[in-house]
Amino acid sequence: MKNELVIEWRHVARDAENVFETCKETGMPLDAVLDEIRMLLEMEGVSVRIVETVGEPETLLFNGAPIEELLEGVEVTATACASCASCGESCGDDCEDEECRTLRYNGEAYEAIPPELIGRAAAKALEID
Repeated sequence: MKNELVIEWRHVARDAENVFETCKETGMPLDAVLDEIRMLLEMEGVSVRIVETVGEPETLLFNGAPIEELLEGVEVTATACASCASCGESCGDDCEDEECRTLRYNGEAYEAIPPELIGRAAAKALEID
């Protein structure tokens, strides 16, 4: 097992205070999942750190690896930003040519990354079985 977990949350935003709705939906479960596992990991000697990168398409990297590379069966697709209800409302015409990342897993499409996948990817990045 590795002794450090670095999660980089990349997301689109006008600035750090104005995160788009879909990206906020990932950030909230990310905080909740980390609150749940941080104490357990620290008891095992694993430090947990989050890095937030604004201005990138939304994704999560776990010790440098994207979630779709860590978890079998997770695929990345893209939808036009204007067709994404939460992004369309947030950024309007500012993102006409932009695409939003969507994860597909077990036949479901997710604009925001579900907490279950966040926890599983963290465990995989730490090489926890």
